Amino acid sequence: MPSCATMRVRTEQNSPFWKMGMLNDYLKKILAARVYDVAIESPLHTANFLSERLGNQIWVKREDEQPVYSFKIRGAYNKVVQLTEEEKAKGVIAASAGNHAQGLALAAKKLGIKAVIVMPRTTPEIKVKSVKARGARVILHGDAYDEAFEHSQKLVEEKGYTYIHPYDDPDTIAGQGTIGMEIIRQMPTLPDAIFVPVGGGGLAAGVAAYVKALHPEVKVIGVESTESACLAAAMKAGKRVILPEVGIFADGVAVAQIGKNTWEICKDHIDDVITCTPDEICAAIKDVFDDTRAVCEPAGALSVAGLKKYVEREQCKDQNLVAILSGANVNFDRLRYISEVAEIGEGREIILAVTIPEQPGSFQRFCGLLGKSPITEFNYRYSDDTDAQIYVGVKVADEPNARQELVAGLSAEGYPVLDITDDEIAKYHIRHMVGGHAPKSVADERVYRFEFPERPGALLKFLRKLGKSFNISLFHYRNHGAAYGRVLVGLQITADEREQLQGYLEELGYRYWDETDNTVYQRFLR
Repeated sequence: MPSCATMRVRTEQNSPFWKMGMLNDYLKKILAARVYDVAIESPLHTANFLSERLGNQIWVKREDEQPVYSFKIRGAYNKVVQLTEEEKAKGVIAASAGNHAQGLALAAKKLGIKAVIVMPRTTPEIKVKSVKARGARVILHGDAYDEAFEHSQKLVEEKGYTYIHPYDDPDTIAGQGTIGMEIIRQMPTLPDAIFVPVGGGGLAAGVAAYVKALHPEVKVIGVESTESACLAAAMKAGKRVILPEVGIFADGVAVAQIGKNTWEICKDHIDDVITCTPDEICAAIKDVFDDTRAVCEPAGALSVAGLKKYVEREQCKDQNLVAILSGANVNFDRLRYISEVAEIGEGREIILAVTIPEQPGSFQRFCGLLGKSPITEFNYRYSDDTDAQIYVGVKVADEPNARQELVAGLSAEGYPVLDITDDEIAKYHIRHMVGGHAPKSVADERVYRFEFPERPGALLKFLRKLGKSFNISLFHYRNHGAAYGRVLVGLQITADEREQLQGYLEELGYRYWDETDNTVYQRFLR
């Protein structure tokens, strides 16, 4: 599918001797890792529904059942427990937006060490409370991880704290590698492939180091979000690169550059890299729920999304495939958005903009043409005496080309139809706004889509800045429980004011897109 990119990389048999020596060094570290003082040997469950649907034996490694609901406790504890007494006395510090913060806080509490965690101000309150509950001091600084990291380094210089890196440290990598050790021990037979979510690469490097040292025939496949595919970019370039921007839907893997130590392992011992979109990740969250009744965070279900794409691409059957469910630290209010797009991500729902005659019985006829395809959403408002513009969601069969066949069938019946399933403002905004076109008095309207850091007072601040200079003619905001808020704004701007607006937008500093020519906006709201 065009929404999922894949990259094949060289296999273990081509690795020179010295690189295998590096694996053996990590193997010794993994076997000696101190993780079970605080972590559990997480269960390995069969995913019956997925197995039947995909024609393979699918297993899920339940790291969401760890005491901090994430695998991060393994690496954090293994690193902290091996510090010198002098380093422990100084206290530990890290920059983190969630899972590493909770793992480090618990590790420090277990060992009686002072812990300081610097978190972005955009961090969900549930994660801040969880870190505090485990005895760590929390400092909120900046709007993103990079700002929090810089502040943590400043505190290291000023206070002498010992910095505990979330992924790019050999002891941390070894701690995460115990997951690979458990998988091999728990499986009734060797797996054909293990799918690992990739952010900075600590988990992928640890699992690959153990598995490839002992069983090079087992594939280890990294899975990334399309919004933060730093390993795929590094594989393509042949070296570590820094992504120009990173999306944070899957915040647990939102990293701009693969780690230095993790890269040394991943570049030679990861067999494949698969990237998946946020919609595909949402579909995977639903898949995990259907099989386990557990609700994963987006990064936690990423490996399942990649596994599904691998099966689709390779058309493999009767293989043993393992996906690591890396965590379940998700805000409850975020589930609203996840549930809305899960069926779209699975390809089982399509969103259409359709023109039907404005006359009695036309909607009934339209529904009749859909046959047994259930309507999931319908938005309409009277516009004129001739035509009606409707926004409609329809469930489609889980079959190849079902989406295209539905659109073609409606077109053949004379309906002007537009597939808007993949349109950003259709998914996030228009579906909540369909209610009529702008009156003629609204002239010179330009529409922009913004993203801004989500924290208390952020929306009011945004409005105050925007409303001082320009008249707002359209506005939609909806809290998705994410770190960034999404806003659609219509502004009345004359041709003479456009240069002034451009300067203002640059000064505002938020990411934005001009959506004035967007077909969905033009059809439903202009």
